[in-house]
Amino acid sequence: MISGKYGFGVSQSPFNNRLHTTRSWDFINLLEANWDSTQVNGEEFLGRAGYGKDVVVGVLDSGVCPESASFSDEGMDPVPGMEFVRSGLALIRLIATGARYYLKGYEAYYGPLSQTADLQSPRDVYGHGTHTSSTIGGRRVTNAATIGGFGNGTASGGAPLVRLAIYKVCWLVPNKIPAEGNTCLDDDILAAFDDAIADGVQVISASLGKTRAVPYYEDGLAIGALHAAKRDIVVSCSAGNNGPDMSTVSNVAPWVITVGASSIDRVFISPVVLGDGIVLQGQSITPFQKGTYQLVFAGDVEIPGATTNTNTGFCGNGTLSPSLVKGKAVFCRSGDVFEALEVQGAGGIATVLGNIFDGIGVLDRPYLIPGTVILSNETDGLLTPFMAGFSSRGPNSIDPSILKPDITAPGLNILAAWSEAASPLNVPSDDRVVRFQIDSGTSMACPHVSAASALVKAIHPDWSSAAIRSALMTTAKITNNVGNQITDALGTSASPFDYGAGHIQPSKAADPGLVYDASYTDYLLFLCNNRSNIFDPSFTCPDDVPSPSNLNYPSVTITNLAAGSVSVTRSVTNVGLQKSSYSLTLNSPPGYTVEINPQALTFNSVGEKQNFTITAAAGTTAGDSTYAYGWYTWSDGIHLVTSPIMLSLT
Repeated sequence: MISGKYGFGVSQSPFNNRLHTTRSWDFINLLEANWDSTQVNGEEFLGRAGYGKDVVVGVLDSGVCPESASFSDEGMDPVPGMEFVRSGLALIRLIATGARYYLKGYEAYYGPLSQTADLQSPRDVYGHGTHTSSTIGGRRVTNAATIGGFGNGTASGGAPLVRLAIYKVCWLVPNKIPAEGNTCLDDDILAAFDDAIADGVQVISASLGKTRAVPYYEDGLAIGALHAAKRDIVVSCSAGNNGPDMSTVSNVAPWVITVGASSIDRVFISPVVLGDGIVLQGQSITPFQKGTYQLVFAGDVEIPGATTNTNTGFCGNGTLSPSLVKGKAVFCRSGDVFEALEVQGAGGIATVLGNIFDGIGVLDRPYLIPGTVILSNETDGLLTPFMAGFSSRGPNSIDPSILKPDITAPGLNILAAWSEAASPLNVPSDDRVVRFQIDSGTSMACPHVSAASALVKAIHPDWSSAAIRSALMTTAKITNNVGNQITDALGTSASPFDYGAGHIQPSKAADPGLVYDASYTDYLLFLCNNRSNIFDPSFTCPDDVPSPSNLNYPSVTITNLAAGSVSVTRSVTNVGLQKSSYSLTLNSPPGYTVEINPQALTFNSVGEKQNFTITAAAGTTAGDSTYAYGWYTWSDGIHLVTSPIMLSLT
């Protein structure tokens, strides 16, 4: 039992955790061939994995809507040899092995749960948990679409025959509407990890986290995930939604897979034609018919004195004059749900919103009045994937020696199942009911990696959690649909601080050739750098503690090179051909010299390990306050095993 051990009490800080799909699986080549001709056939990969059959994935989230067609149990039998507690959901189906909820931490902090705001059961009244769960293991549902028929197609989870174990740890915040917030308390998260480990799950998906990274001993998710790693349970977490600023990534423990969010290749174009014929390119998933409206600027129709020079024109709450707005379309400088609601509340009949993010990444919302978000860049010839503006970025503020995020996956405008107890906008004035919803966030990216992990686990049940993470990372891709480097939403080249090792390629991860393995003991040695054995008092740290950069991680980050050259060691395990030889390709970070020895690795058996050393030194052109990045790849002519290198003087 984690939650009662080692003095980890309830975390009642202001940094509680918060909750951080149809086309997306096609886009990453899992359900059909797509833009990457080098990909392994997705259906072949799914067939090898048995579509994830009977792999158990635990989902820590806001619960589930069991009536959703995505959770149909048609043709499914109970999991052989596994018994799970079915608590609180009379209608839970066989696709879910069980469902639990956790309230002690929440009620210790907020007081008794209001039954009018949330339900004391595993039922999802927010929609988030249903969305993430169906992205992982939803059955195939035809004619799935959100309001207005947008995104119509066949919806499916990435691993449609996995079993889902539901752990509701996230609840609505008292005295706030659902759209304004939710919270997930550390004590409840730890209790859920206790049960998930005891229940025998093989993968845990946690689309939640703190608003900023905190030390591991203050992070309930990191603590629980370490105990899961001890049992080789893969833990996939969202990176956070505080991008594009640097050093915003959360869930930075090296024993979890930290997932950033990127785009797919689907956009819902909705142009706005002005009276002079100028066309503004926009996006919308609001169903409405063509019409002509008088368009006014929000700054010209405000209540006198309601704004200042710095916040005029943004359609802030209570700023618009009903007498000036009624019957008109209003342009807001920047906005989302609440700005559209302000226009509607003031009597506006439509809204045109400036994008809250620079570039082409738009959060598509089904507004209650016709609404279009104007793009600052053209979408013709869209280059995908690109990094979502909200996706939290590195470097890792807790331990710069570990690159985070680890990987990126689709997280922008993902269609998946939704709870019928939640409205599309989660505001009181929205009484619409939907079965599928488009949503965005690293929360939506995380379950893509969770499902991919389950599929790899189904093919390789004896692989460790670190081996599965390695397989996903070293086979990831850093190029887009035209073969150029992945960019951000402005079209600027992105870096490993944006996408980690790259964009996920699930079908390649089943055959990575080599893996970087790591054990629970390796993580404890890593933690010894903090001179603390608080995570496992039975473990004694050695006098000579290895550098954090020496953790056998599938990426390499070395800092403080101004003090001189640094060498780190890596070990790879052969999981490919029995007899194989790998040669090295190295792209050193600009301004630095990197040597890797040996430059060839030979294996005579599966499971054999080989070590190599990476030595980095700063050159005269190394930047004083910036990181430089490069890559190295081991190849046997069949497999490409690629890792990013991040180097810094400080």
